Amino acid sequence: MHPHLHTEQNKKCEDVINALEECHARGFIWKIFGNCSDAKHKVNMCLRAQRLERTRANRENAKEKRMHIQKVWAEIDENS
Repeated sequence: MHPHLHTEQNKKCEDVINALEECHARGFIWKIFGNCSDAKHKVNMCLRAQRLERTRANRENAKEKRMHIQKVWAEIDENS
């Protein structure tokens, strides 16, 4: 399922999203013949880059939390 396109998180992709919407606004025939495919691909690549960045940041945060928890448990084991 794709994310909502007009959110604060997607500000970096706003120009390519607007280009896709302008292409879609030209009409059904324009879309049916694949004239919007390039714009759609650019939107997908931009959203993918954002998702990969979020994934990397979440992985780093999880690693830091895990190290903190292990440190706390090590201190608890030493004091027991």
